[in-house]
Amino acid sequence: MQVFEPATEEVLAELPRAAAEDADAAVARAKAAFPTWRAVKPGDRAKLLRALARRIEESLEDLAILEARNVGKPISDARGEVGMVVDVFDYYAGAPERLLGNTIPVAGGVDMTFREALGVVGLITPWNFPLTIASWKLGPALAAGNTIVLKPAELTPLTAIELERLALEAGLPEGVLNVVNGPGRVVGERIVEHPDVAKVAFTGSTEVGRRIGELASGSIKRVTLELGGKSANIVFADADLEQAAASAPGAVFGNAGQDCCARSRILVERSALDAFLEALERSVKSLRVGDPLDEETQMGPLISADHREKVASYVDDEAPVAFRGPAPDGAGYWYPPTVLSPVSNDDRAAREEIFGPVAAVIPFEGEDEALHLANDTIYGLSGSIWTRDGAKALRVARGLETGTISINSNTSVRVTTPFGGFKQSGVGRELGPHALDHYTELKNLFIAT
Repeated sequence: MQVFEPATEEVLAELPRAAAEDADAAVARAKAAFPTWRAVKPGDRAKLLRALARRIEESLEDLAILEARNVGKPISDARGEVGMVVDVFDYYAGAPERLLGNTIPVAGGVDMTFREALGVVGLITPWNFPLTIASWKLGPALAAGNTIVLKPAELTPLTAIELERLALEAGLPEGVLNVVNGPGRVVGERIVEHPDVAKVAFTGSTEVGRRIGELASGSIKRVTLELGGKSANIVFADADLEQAAASAPGAVFGNAGQDCCARSRILVERSALDAFLEALERSVKSLRVGDPLDEETQMGPLISADHREKVASYVDDEAPVAFRGPAPDGAGYWYPPTVLSPVSNDDRAAREEIFGPVAAVIPFEGEDEALHLANDTIYGLSGSIWTRDGAKALRVARGLETGTISINSNTSVRVTTPFGGFKQSGVGRELGPHALDHYTELKNLFIAT
């Protein structure tokens, strides 16, 4: 299995390609390790998770360089993402001793609840944020006492392999974390269908999420699905337009637009449209696009030639290209940051998840139309609202059918807060204390007195 470097189009590594029987073997190892891991004292499990956080922290630069080369993301972004991985394991290291139940007043006795581990959990992670998103699932799953079979994306498996090695060095028992590299149609589907896997957590496209949901339903397997998005960045005329325009490129073109949270529909109140576009053009054209290992780079290449072709299909000769940013020539899967304007919310570029550096600017008249346009999508993952009117911001936020909203900001993810979507953007939540609920079963016990 060849792994390529998107910025050079050269082979970065070659790995054995796992088959269905390798997935079976990984599940068997995880199943065998589950009783031992579940029995580890909560305080000792917490220490092991902290030890893993320290090993990742010590390896931060090596992991960041590997991630930058394998994904094509800027090294500064990669460092921040690996830093978040450290924070995730530190955060969930506090969970084993805080998985609390309740006592419930009942007649005739005492009633209490327990949060208990599920067993073997299958994790299927994407290529755009390989190590970071793996940690979002691993942290709460391991803290709750589950054992893991992790299948990273075929395009970007390298940091997952390193993570497995670091987990062993940190002292996690053999079989607790098992990485299997192989095709989703073979290895991924076998994990989903395997009778000894109690739950599957998946991040990826809505199309593949539907397939995983169908396969998991055969055994009523628990699932967490973090899927696609077509998020709205709503800019009202009373906003700080310069700040909104300066922030918008990072919200769409970060990670070369390969982000399910990308606010790729920029809804702008019509009276502010010209001023906003003028400021946005300055921001987009000043982006530094180039070598991921260059400290000044703000955007790298797309993940593959096939993906670049898909992204380009949304910007044909008839597309209303308002302006574009720079992109290097030569080797690498480069695509320039592109802004389309004006665009109708019914256009293909506004309906489908492009997953690339293409933004669609959609004008609106007033608060009601902004909400209608923002909600007129099958997705509901992220979103932003830009306004100086606090009451308006709260009204619109409550009216948006989306899971993660920012006001006067384009950030979506924090370790301590829940992340997930409405509608076809997924099922369940990751991060924060809420994620632990998805990696445990709730047991109720009544004692007659």
